[in-house]
Amino acid sequence: MADPRPEVEVRRSRRRKRTVDAHREGSTVVVNIPASMSRAQERHWVEEMLRRLERADARRRPGRRAGDADLAARADALAAAHLDPIAPDGAWPRPASVRWTKPMRTRWASCTPADATIRLSERLREVPGWVLDHVLVHELVHLREPHHGPAFRAAEAAYPRSERAIGYLEGLAAGAGLPITDTDGGEADED
Repeated sequence: MADPRPEVEVRRSRRRKRTVDAHREGSTVVVNIPASMSRAQERHWVEEMLRRLERADARRRPGRRAGDADLAARADALAAAHLDPIAPDGAWPRPASVRWTKPMRTRWASCTPADATIRLSERLREVPGWVLDHVLVHELVHLREPHHGPAFRAAEAAYPRSERAIGYLEGLAAGAGLPITDTDGGEADED
């Protein structure tokens, strides 16, 4: 089901001649338009700006609507782009499954190398795409390197924004008061 339509506030400006823009103020979308626009033009631009904001949100927060199949495809693309080039045999192991799971108490995600399964906490649905990508790469690395040793960290660094994503996740955990100190421990699921 689609998200409910946000509240929209249209602000007309006599100084604005041609440009239209939109931004969020809390739960309200504010659309700035020239005062000279007709009501029909206003309706057109409100709809257009809502579409643009939704597309931008989808790019920044790809996990919001992503299903398990989307995660698996994303993991495969990340492995091909970042890990296959550094794999000794030219192909990094792929997971048997990648799925969302209920929020974990102490982890963002987990991987069970024995059965090649990756689980991501539902909390990650709201993070930017580059952070989600780092977590997926982190878990993919566990398919070959079960522990967080030097070989693991070197492979994890194949994703260029890993260090930045780790800082983002640390800040997110601290701000939310979550007891999460690392992406995972490389072990099996939590209950």
